[in-house]
Amino acid sequence: MANRPIVAIVGRPNVGKSTFVNRLLGSRRSIVDDRAGVTRDRIYFDVEWMDKEFTVIDTGGIIPGDEDEIMLNIYTQAKIACEEAEKIIFLVDGREGINPIDYDIANVLRKSGKEVFLAVNKLDDPDKFLNVNDFYALAIGEPYAISALHGSGGVGDLLDAVTKDFTYLEEEEKSENVRIAIVGKPNVGKSSIVNALLNKERVIVSNISGTTRDAIDSKVKYEGEEFILVDTAGIRKKSKVDWGVEKFAVDRSIRAIRNCDIAVLVIDATEGISDQDKKIAGTIVEAGKGIILAINKWDLIEDKQSSTINKFEKEIEQEMPFLNYVPKIFISAKTKQRLVNIYKLTKEVYEQTTKRVSTSILNKVIMDAISMNPPVSIRGKRLRLFYATQVQTAPPHFVLFINNEDLLKDNYIKYLENKLREAFGFKGSPIKISAREKGEKK
Repeated sequence: MANRPIVAIVGRPNVGKSTFVNRLLGSRRSIVDDRAGVTRDRIYFDVEWMDKEFTVIDTGGIIPGDEDEIMLNIYTQAKIACEEAEKIIFLVDGREGINPIDYDIANVLRKSGKEVFLAVNKLDDPDKFLNVNDFYALAIGEPYAISALHGSGGVGDLLDAVTKDFTYLEEEEKSENVRIAIVGKPNVGKSSIVNALLNKERVIVSNISGTTRDAIDSKVKYEGEEFILVDTAGIRKKSKVDWGVEKFAVDRSIRAIRNCDIAVLVIDATEGISDQDKKIAGTIVEAGKGIILAINKWDLIEDKQSSTINKFEKEIEQEMPFLNYVPKIFISAKTKQRLVNIYKLTKEVYEQTTKRVSTSILNKVIMDAISMNPPVSIRGKRLRLFYATQVQTAPPHFVLFINNEDLLKDNYIKYLENKLREAFGFKGSPIKISAREKGEKK
């Protein structure tokens, strides 16, 4: 992404910016809704047009001078996007005509010193193309009549003009960057953690619950290694999620978990472990992802003693015993206490999730475990293991070839998992153990 030209898409709320980005991507990646201010953060996507690659920034709708906290943040994000971008596409609503806010935005864009392309959107009917001429009054340049929804009009001409001096990029080596999804319930400090790790105000931070609605990717380098940080919307209980945009955002957060390598589950130290924390942890484990527990807002815990962390760890152990293999880090996004340790832990956990065990050593460990604690016979039948093998990584998946699947009970699988962890570690990584019958049942 670092070598690609950057193009920012800006405009007032509800002119079709996210629809336009989705048109470029060919998929519904940005949230689209009829309400103003749905896209609140600036979101980065890589786009290819006519063998030219560039990065698009989808921004929140600008209303210059609006005093509302969220709108002020959106305006700030759009300004930062314009500073980062080489070129700007200014989107306006062709059906509605020029709005006074469009003049304000045009004034801001002229002062940016960047090359600006004016796109008059929502012209689905060719008879409406004459409306384009009205937009010369913005003094931005020649307007392009487009329909982001249908991809008709001058979308191709617009992109040809934007990319005319972009150079063709040879296919880069496949990215091996570890994807870190920062997840948790609303208001635990996920965006503050991302901003602190990035050292820039990339994601809007507010004490209003639900500020982040999109899963936002950010590339960052630490000690010579690149990571991709994914900030996600807070995952609330299903009963409290409004249908529509919020549900879409929560669904995307869950997809972000499924697409990541390591999930950092953020827990609010001032609130302790909640049922929702447990459910999100279960989602991560079910997805087979490496997991780190980040207990945030540690700076707000008063009268800390040397035993305070131990007490909190015991609470986690009692409330979430299924995460006893997971590393825990006590942090403060505000003071940046221990924050960079997230990168170090991520590297450790990623190595564990991608670890492969040789078949010979694996079978020795499994056979020794069975010898030390043989499975209980059921109705006179005893479990027999022929051999074991690892069939995949991320997460490590082991298959046991046995005489009868009915004889392998959950508690014995858990016992074997513990023995595998004793032998090989797998810190922060779930382990999957399955069985296949081989030969006759005995």
